[in-house]
Amino acid sequence: MTFYIAREASKLWRKVCMETTVELQLLMEKWKLLLAGLLFQYVHGLAARGVHYLHRPGPVLQDLGFMALPELGQDRGYLSESLFTFIFLSFILWTFHPFVYHNKRFYTVLLWRRVLSFLVTCQILRIVTFYSTQLPGPNYHCREGSKLARLPAPDTVFEVLLINFPRGILYGCGDLIFSSHMIFTLVFVNTYQKYGSKRFIKFIAWMLVIIQSLLIIAARKHYSVDIVVAWYTVNLVVFFIDKKLPEMPDRTCGSLSLLPLSVKEKDGRLKDEKPNKLLGGNPGDNNTDWRQRTQMNGKHGEEVNVVKPDVTANVT
Repeated sequence: MTFYIAREASKLWRKVCMETTVELQLLMEKWKLLLAGLLFQYVHGLAARGVHYLHRPGPVLQDLGFMALPELGQDRGYLSESLFTFIFLSFILWTFHPFVYHNKRFYTVLLWRRVLSFLVTCQILRIVTFYSTQLPGPNYHCREGSKLARLPAPDTVFEVLLINFPRGILYGCGDLIFSSHMIFTLVFVNTYQKYGSKRFIKFIAWMLVIIQSLLIIAARKHYSVDIVVAWYTVNLVVFFIDKKLPEMPDRTCGSLSLLPLSVKEKDGRLKDEKPNKLLGGNPGDNNTDWRQRTQMNGKHGEEVNVVKPDVTANVT
């Protein structure tokens, strides 16, 4: 039993090391875009903090969702946050499963580059929207009489830049249209819809999105319009940007052989193909070795024996 565990642990460690090597190569090329996407998460939080200074509490607006769904109350408001945390952490763990599992369908670096593109675009639209019109927040700490409903003018610039994380994020007001929780949830589920492999999990994920939407409204954290706008905006953003971005290579046939080429490698390959095209050959053909060779399990097939003519028979 101990030998079996040690052997499997050794196999797992080799998988992790091999995948880490591959992903690091991609990270060295794509790190600027990934870093920009991560830094924009701070910009988004800073914008949400800034609109809180503009927020003015008032009567809760009439809302069909509030009429249809019973109010959860402050004691059960954690339900929507708990579900969101579960979806968020589950997606992060799934994106790193190629480091452990043998079956791989994507590269983690390329997947997060795609996800951050979706998130940043949606967050830019969100910032423009909630700064255009400030609605009175329906959440309990944003209503009239709450000390957190209005923020006093900041004494220093650092007070704004620090955004009072995480309290400033959890108890923000004014950043309503459209829901940030729904942005992350819909982007994550849309991504799994395309690159995930379990149909049952895809169905469960979409059910959780619907439940998440209802819980947010029932907890009075957003108006129904914030959820509705998020549903069609995020899905449209993901649809159109996904069409513009280059498709990720499929890893179901292998891992290292399908590693995307860098710009230098692509340029070098193009240079090698130009003389071949001038000679009338197809790209990728090797003129020095044109014979077809079959390869199985890493070994070339047996060579065909060629009968050599008897030279001595022609000698008189």
